[in-house]
Amino acid sequence: MSKPDELLVAVATLVESDRSNQMSLTVVTGGAVITGRLAPEADWRQRVSEVLTDSARLGEFSAVFDTAAKTNGPPTHLHFHVARILQGTVGIPETGGMYRVAIEDVNAWTMGDFSYSDH
Repeated sequence: MSKPDELLVAVATLVESDRSNQMSLTVVTGGAVITGRLAPEADWRQRVSEVLTDSARLGEFSAVFDTAAKTNGPPTHLHFHVARILQGTVGIPETGGMYRVAIEDVNAWTMGDFSYSDH
């Protein structure tokens, strides 16, 4: 989207202001379908930092995510957790991942997450 969708920005703003991580959303971006729950950026950064800290090989990168999120202006990114990239009938990764998607790169979206089958 050359101009981010006002409704999507409003949804992201509510997630950020209420500090909720229960909003399910599915987006199409760059040809990929990503489905999962949105998290406030600060919570998302903290969780990514924790995962990296626990890694023997990637621990040094955790400090990058410890920095505070910018709070001036409307959100520019969606922060997914417990999310999957849908490919056919499979969700990758099976346990859910952490994704950051620029709102301006979203081509289509819908409320809720899509179910999938790994059979």
